Amino acid sequence: MKIRDQFLVPHKEKVKLSKYDPDNTLGLEKSAKVAHLLEKSLHKVDSMQYLLYAEKKHAVLVVLQALDAGGKDGTIRHVMSGVSPQGCRVTSFKVPTPEEASHDFLWRIHKAVPEKGEIGMFNRSHYEDVLVVRVHNLVPKDVWRERYDQINAFEDLLAQSNVRILKFFLHISKNEQKKRFEERIHDPDKRWKISEADFAERKYWDDYIDAYQEALTRCNSKASPWFIVPSNKKWFRNLAVSQIIAETMEDMDMKFPKPTVDLNKLKWK
Repeated sequence: MKIRDQFLVPHKEKVKLSKYDPDNTLGLEKSAKVAHLLEKSLHKVDSMQYLLYAEKKHAVLVVLQALDAGGKDGTIRHVMSGVSPQGCRVTSFKVPTPEEASHDFLWRIHKAVPEKGEIGMFNRSHYEDVLVVRVHNLVPKDVWRERYDQINAFEDLLAQSNVRILKFFLHISKNEQKKRFEERIHDPDKRWKISEADFAERKYWDDYIDAYQEALTRCNSKASPWFIVPSNKKWFRNLAVSQIIAETMEDMDMKFPKPTVDLNKLKWK
């Protein structure tokens, strides 16, 4: 069974995150063998990205969502480490700017969708508008509840436009989050990441879990599936995400385009 099938959220399943173990590593342990598997996966992603760029018939959109300290930055840094910057674009979605806030919530998202031939990675995404917006009551309930259907329609449009969508929820435990915050405090190279908001948000943990469970349930289609990736172990998170991307791109049946010139007529001088 492919690793993709291990963490794919079944279509129409009502998600309960308590049923998913954030420590799960499929029985693997951190080792030289696992490091070799990761290296192979990264090489496959790189070669598939080159083929994607050459063919220019599809785009790949990778959406990363997680609770604070869940590992979105680390995943991007490790999984895309060998990919040519020419065919990959990363977009981080923060608090909307005044211009973005003056449009519908999907306006800034659609602008960042990768063009054909590219891999696009979203660090946070349109799902923030049914997560943080919901938890903090930033818009009325009847507004954010409509957004699940709007997100589904948007993702269906992308899928019909040959954008392959892979959505990852990087699943960590509350204790693991606390551990990572403490590590940041004691690491001079990571202290800059700490903010008061990180700690203030922890009291909303259960509210965020409820919000994620509904998003994972209501916005999970065959064309734009969710993967719940156990992420307490960073090395396994990187392996799982890279293999899922590689496996998906291999199944896209991409081919290099034919030369635009008659090679037999080319002459060297």
